[in-house]
Amino acid sequence: MAHDAFTPDKLRNAYQHVWFVVARSQDIDTPQKAQLLDQKLVVFRDSSGAARVTDRRCIHRGGNLGDGKVIADNIECPYHGWQFSGQDGHCKVIPSLAEGGRIPPKAAVRSYPVIERFEHVWTCLGDPVFDLPNPPEIEDLDLEWRAAEPIHAECGFMAATENFRDMAHFPFVHEPSMGAVDPVIGDLHVERDGREVRASYFYNQVQDSEFSDVGDAWMHYHSYAPGMATILYDFGPDIGKRYLVDFPSPVSYEKCIIFWAVATDRDFRGGTVDEILEIETMVFNEDTPILEGLDPKEVPLAGQAFEVSAPADIYTLNYRRATQHAVQTITAARSAQPVTNGRIAEPAQRTP
Repeated sequence: MAHDAFTPDKLRNAYQHVWFVVARSQDIDTPQKAQLLDQKLVVFRDSSGAARVTDRRCIHRGGNLGDGKVIADNIECPYHGWQFSGQDGHCKVIPSLAEGGRIPPKAAVRSYPVIERFEHVWTCLGDPVFDLPNPPEIEDLDLEWRAAEPIHAECGFMAATENFRDMAHFPFVHEPSMGAVDPVIGDLHVERDGREVRASYFYNQVQDSEFSDVGDAWMHYHSYAPGMATILYDFGPDIGKRYLVDFPSPVSYEKCIIFWAVATDRDFRGGTVDEILEIETMVFNEDTPILEGLDPKEVPLAGQAFEVSAPADIYTLNYRRATQHAVQTITAARSAQPVTNGRIAEPAQRTP
């Protein structure tokens, strides 16, 4: 597929049809301001307990609904008190109207679909082309979740997603938390199926490292392009499993909010979920300044920058192919054209 299919404008159009996180579930008892792909939103919970997402701008005189309050199932504008249904966006109340007065039929804000999963609120600005993933590797686990503090980062969300499952940066970025990690990445086998990418990496315990003080672990990576990546840590039957999910959300092309969460299985003996959250927070905080120093700030899918890769980048390269596949699938679905995979459908290759 030609580079011009992946320009910032075309990616933005495609990503209108992808689920992204806009808030943590625990935060929306009061209205929360959000921005997704340059669209200003408000996220709140109505009287039924349902999470709702609507446009933030009141269509009366531009009041900020994010500064409003929830009245039953409506979000009330703080400027003139107009109330809009969180379910369909229609205006339900105009206080200045006399009794029996007619609400203008165009008095509505746009509302968006919502799914709550992984302790977060997800929405999609257009018609979603892909379902929100339910990773099969955790179906049989009894997980206790913690949603992390979101990280506002001056970089693109694809760059943040790549960083999450890049093993070669561990010894250089994460020396404070991970210790003296061996920089050599061995023969890493990566599998790609459409927009999904998987790999398993054996992480040897590093002495005097808080990150791996529990012991050796298999790190099973599973990504869903363009913006969800997971790691299932398996420490063996004596210790058990824990889970890490990362879903950066595009505020704009060069800015994102890194939403993420941790979970421990019921039988995990390597620490409490809160202790795991504290350790992983150290790791994420080490990544942020590196991400904000990237040039360009987003993955150059349109060839905006020259890059050279090494065998250790095989997961990154397959993530980019998966992202290209996802964009192509969205474009085809929106234009009712058959998908032509071309080069991006090539199977993942084993490193030499």
